[in-house]
Amino acid sequence: MSDTRPELGIAMAGYAFMGAAHSQAWRTAPAFFDLPLTPRLRAICGRNEAAASDVARRFGWESVETDWRALLTRDDIDVIDICTPGNTHAEIAIAALEAGKHVLCEKPLANTVEEAETMTAAAAAAAERGVRAMVGFTYRRTPAVAFARQLVASGRLGTIRHVRGQYLQDWLSDENAPLSWRLDKSLAGSGALGDIGAHIIDMAQFVTGTPIASVSGLMETFVQTRPIGGAHATLGGSSSGDTERGPVTVDDATAFTARVVGGAIGVFEATRFATGRKNALRLEINGSAGSIAFDFEDMNVLEFFDATEDASIAGFRRILVTEATHPYVAAWWPAGHGLGYEHGFTHQVVDFVTDIDKGADPVPSFADGLAVQRVLAAVEASAADGTTHSTGATTGPTTTGATA
Repeated sequence: MSDTRPELGIAMAGYAFMGAAHSQAWRTAPAFFDLPLTPRLRAICGRNEAAASDVARRFGWESVETDWRALLTRDDIDVIDICTPGNTHAEIAIAALEAGKHVLCEKPLANTVEEAETMTAAAAAAAERGVRAMVGFTYRRTPAVAFARQLVASGRLGTIRHVRGQYLQDWLSDENAPLSWRLDKSLAGSGALGDIGAHIIDMAQFVTGTPIASVSGLMETFVQTRPIGGAHATLGGSSSGDTERGPVTVDDATAFTARVVGGAIGVFEATRFATGRKNALRLEINGSAGSIAFDFEDMNVLEFFDATEDASIAGFRRILVTEATHPYVAAWWPAGHGLGYEHGFTHQVVDFVTDIDKGADPVPSFADGLAVQRVLAAVEASAADGTTHSTGATTGPTTTGATA
């Protein structure tokens, strides 16, 4: 039988790592979830036509564009999914919203607070015309994380006292790993802070339902220069001495303490130099009535401690978050059959498409992305002058919408 649901034309700017993850999500979501609209992969856009064409062939995109501006004038495109480096987010997103296209924009929302403020204002104006915008913090949509939010919202942890967030990777620990756009501040905005620190900031604010009010930060660049090109200097990973090297202009690692609205204290760390850690996105929250702990390297598990139990039997329990009653899980496999990294992107598509159909404002919104951007900026300013900086936050982020 043919699909009679209305179509939603999708275009994507960017085609590399995030482009593949998003392509898989757009292709997979309607196969597992009963979406109100049917996504159609109309166009993928990239300056390298050959590379973009290869991604189009592998994932089923119908056409290729080499200039994102061409996407704005196409009547068969309803959504523009932005998977490009951060320095391009503001220009593409604002133009797309003004052209009446819904926008999904990868995190961090922008490279500066000023850009994020302009994007948020554009999203608010577009929403009045029925045009929707969302920023892509996909880890919110890991079932264990969405379930953690439910536990906190229901009061199972009581008053929140401690928030600990870490994002530990090691892919840059080799000093001869080559330069990439992620190590160029003009393109990426910041290094570990914005690339992966943004995730722990958003996750902490989402799960607790309260924003970070002030921060005191440290930032460090351990390796000041790296080889220019797509390969290591030698097979052994040591410099040959004559390989051209270029400057690293972002942080390799960031750590900061935080005061959370409501009185809790936080400790956060983001690094791409934690040897042995591949994607250890960790969150622990301690409250007066209990605690939760999550590590993405064991992403189908949430640890929960009930402090109201008798001490003789109390202890952290390991909850396998694969039951049909858990967020998002019912659409997938039988209990005990775990999900993976890519499923968060699929859940993102599901929530975004559903909200577009409902005429609802998706979350996390551009305003939520701006809130994270303000924390990033405060950490960077604190690291520069050695003082505590306020984020200006007084109310919480948007926490609804990621509990399908």
